Amino acid sequence: MAASHMLFCFWVLLLFMNNAAGETRHYKFNVEYHNVTRLCHTRTVLTVNRKFPGPRLVAREGDRVIVKVVNHIANNVTIHWHGIRQLTTGWSDGPSYITQCPIQANQSYIYNFTITGQRGTLWWHAHISWLRVSIYGPIIILPKRNESYPFAKPDKEVTIMLGEWFNSDPEAIISQALQTGAGPNVSDAYTINGYPGPLYNCSSKDTYKLKVKPGKTYLLRLINAALNDELFFSIANHTVTVVEGDAVYTKPFVTDKLLITPGQTTNVLLKTKPEFPNATFLMAARPYFTGQGTFDNSTTVGILEYEHPSHHNHQSSKNLTIIQPVLPPINATGFAVNFTGKFRSLGNAKYPANVPKTVDKKFFFTVGLGTNPCPKNTTCQGPNNSSKFAASVNNVSFQLPTIAILQAYYFGQNEVYTTDFPTQPLIPFNYTGTAPNNTNVMNGTRAVVLPFNTSVELVMQDTSILGAESHPLHLHGYNFFIVGKGFGNYDPNKDPLKFNLVDPMERNTASVPAGGWVAIRFFADNPGAWFMHCHLDVHTSWGLRMTWIVLDGPGPNQKLQPPPSDLPQC
Repeated sequence: MAASHMLFCFWVLLLFMNNAAGETRHYKFNVEYHNVTRLCHTRTVLTVNRKFPGPRLVAREGDRVIVKVVNHIANNVTIHWHGIRQLTTGWSDGPSYITQCPIQANQSYIYNFTITGQRGTLWWHAHISWLRVSIYGPIIILPKRNESYPFAKPDKEVTIMLGEWFNSDPEAIISQALQTGAGPNVSDAYTINGYPGPLYNCSSKDTYKLKVKPGKTYLLRLINAALNDELFFSIANHTVTVVEGDAVYTKPFVTDKLLITPGQTTNVLLKTKPEFPNATFLMAARPYFTGQGTFDNSTTVGILEYEHPSHHNHQSSKNLTIIQPVLPPINATGFAVNFTGKFRSLGNAKYPANVPKTVDKKFFFTVGLGTNPCPKNTTCQGPNNSSKFAASVNNVSFQLPTIAILQAYYFGQNEVYTTDFPTQPLIPFNYTGTAPNNTNVMNGTRAVVLPFNTSVELVMQDTSILGAESHPLHLHGYNFFIVGKGFGNYDPNKDPLKFNLVDPMERNTASVPAGGWVAIRFFADNPGAWFMHCHLDVHTSWGLRMTWIVLDGPGPNQKLQPPPSDLPQC
C-alpha cells in the first residue's frame, strides 16, 4: 500500500513539475516564394510555409519554443518574435544587424527561447528591410495549464490580422525611395487576414468572412501587421470589450471603435446579438494618418455573418441588409489619445503593475523627420527637391552596421558602434513650434549603455520638423509602462506631477502623439542589445531607430547566454 502511495505521489510530483516547467514546442518555418493574386494582380510574395498571412505559433506560458527557419529565397531574412521578452536569449530576438546577421539564401538558423511570465496575443514577422509586409503571423500564448483568463471563458477564439497589400514589389519601392530621397509609393490596399475585401476593384471574392452564432462570446485577437499605417477598426452595430493589449491583461472597457498601431495587438470580447438579426455586419479598418505626405486612403472590409437558424435556407443571407460601421476621421488625434488613455493594467495581486516608482536614469528623446543633403552631382526628390528624407532620434539617424551589434558587444569589437548616444537633444528648440531652418540629421551607429536593473524613465517628444506626426515606438526585449502623455512640449516640472504610477498600461509598442510626447518607465532587467524603433517601416528605413545595450547582472540568470553555434555570419 505504502509503495503504491509513494508511486502515486511521484507521478503527481512529475505532473506538477511538467506543468510548471512547460513543454518544448518545435516549429519549422520555410521562407519561400508563393504566387498570390489580389486586386487582379498576381505577384510572387515572400512567405513562411507558402502561407499569407503565415502560420500560427501556439504555445503556453512557460513553454520553450524552438523554430528552425530555413531560407529558400534570394533575399537575406530574419524573424522577430514581436513582444517576446527573450530573457537572456537576445540571440533569438531577430532584428537584422542588431542581434544577428541575417540568414542568407539556402542557410538556416534555430531560434530558441522560453516564454516567461507572458500570456496573450503577440506576433512574429521578418525584421529586415520591408520583408515583413508578407512574412508575418500570430503568436498565441495560452495561460499555463489549469490557469484561466481573468474574464469569462469565450465560446470561440478568432485571430484577425490587419495588413497591407502592394501590387508591385515592396523591396523595389523602398530601394527606389532610398535612392531618390523621396517618400515611397504607398500600398494599394489594406487587408483583413490577407484579404482586401469588396470596396476595392476586382476584390469582391477576396473578402474575409467571420461566421458567428447568436448569443455567443468570441475572443478576437486583433493584430496590426500593416507596414506603414496605424489603423482604426470597428464592427458595425457591435461593441467589444477590450481585455488585453500587447499580451498584458487590461481593466476591461467597452468601445465600438479601436485604434491599433503597427506592432500592437488588442484582444477584445465580442458578444453576439441574442437572436438572428436579419442583417449582415461589416467590419472595417482604415488609416489614422497625421503626416504631410501621401498615404493609402482606402478601407478594407470583412463580413460578420450570423448563422441562420434554418441552415437549409441559404437564400435568406443574400437579401439581408448590409450595415457598415462608422470609423473616426482620418486625422482624429483627439480620438487616438482618448482611446489609448483608456488602457489600464489590471494592477492586482496576481497581475501587478510593477512600475518603477523611483528613477535611476532619465532620458529625453526627440523623434521625428529630417533631411540628409543630396549627394554631389545627383538630383534628389526629397524636401524642396534638394535633399533626402531622413528620420532620427535626438537628431541621430541610425545607420545599421555591417555586423550585428550584439555580436560586436559580446566579442568586444568596439569599432562597430559608439556608446555616446545623446541622452537629450544636443540643441534644444521649440519642438512643436516653428521648425528650425536647418533640418539636417547626424548619421551614426550609436547606443546607450545601461547597467543591469537600472530604472529608466524615457520621454519621447514629437517634433514639427517636416510635419508633426504620430510615431508608434517599439522597444525590443521589454515591456514598458506608459506613465504619461500630452500635447505640446513636455514640461519636466509640471508634467510628472500627473504621471500614473498606480495602474499604467504595460506595452511593447506605444505611440508618441502627433505634436506631443509620451513618458515610459521600465527596469533594464534583460541583458543584451535591444532595438528601439518606429514601427512605421518607412521611418525605420529613414533612420528613426536606436539601440540600448544592457549589461549583465551579478546573478546566474542575469547574464546574456553565449551565442548559439549556428548564429549566422555576415
